[in-house]
Amino acid sequence: MLQRDNGPTGPDGGEIVGTVVAAGPDLDEWVGKRVGGVVFDGAYAEFALAMPLLITEIPDGVTPADALALVRGGVIALGLLRTARLVPGESVLVASAASGVGHLAVQLAAALGAARVIAAVGSADKAEFLRECGADEVVTYDETWTERVDVFLDGVGAEMVQRGVDTLATHGRLIAFSAFGGSVDANTLLGGLKTVTGFSMGVLSRESADLLATWRAELWKLLAEGRIRPRHTILPLDRMAGAIELIETRRNLGRVAVSMI
Repeated sequence: MLQRDNGPTGPDGGEIVGTVVAAGPDLDEWVGKRVGGVVFDGAYAEFALAMPLLITEIPDGVTPADALALVRGGVIALGLLRTARLVPGESVLVASAASGVGHLAVQLAAALGAARVIAAVGSADKAEFLRECGADEVVTYDETWTERVDVFLDGVGAEMVQRGVDTLATHGRLIAFSAFGGSVDANTLLGGLKTVTGFSMGVLSRESADLLATWRAELWKLLAEGRIRPRHTILPLDRMAGAIELIETRRNLGRVAVSMI
């Protein structure tokens, strides 16, 4: 169901994929379309109330699981790399690399011409998965990182922000998109001409909808060409608790999806 109003928010918001069955005034053109996006409430219900600003139509032939992985997580991953102004031949380090966003960022960095893609994770048992996603090297957080990179994508936050800055090469760019914040010693930016840039899907949704549409179109094209392949674990609705546990314990590899079919 589609409505312009924000509607109530609740604890069971999240990303969804489905078909619009009803719409508010002046939104009839959405009825019958297969869409994906974010809702503030009812993500696990049979029907959910969505806003046009936060959903997008899904092309024919895209599976629900792939669509769920790309409509938000994929846009974030591509947006991070575009914000970083990645140039072919540069190196990229992706923190939280096995996550729904991270594993796509690894693939996209390679697809966009990165010469070297390094994946950083908390556990070495995710290394094989990340190499399958295109990572040239996998490192863990408890290792000492000596290699310098041009771009650092930080979805961890806290102490990782400064650590990421320290890992940057001259003219390196760190893109911060974690909700956990973090701080940076400005002196560590000066000598290496380094920069830190924040990234927010919420702000972009409100102020740069056309840019998001461009990124989504690019993602659908890359998917159709086989240059990216979302990875997901799909569980039935009655295993919702298991899906949440996978994420909370950080054992997920790629996107975790719950199917109502």
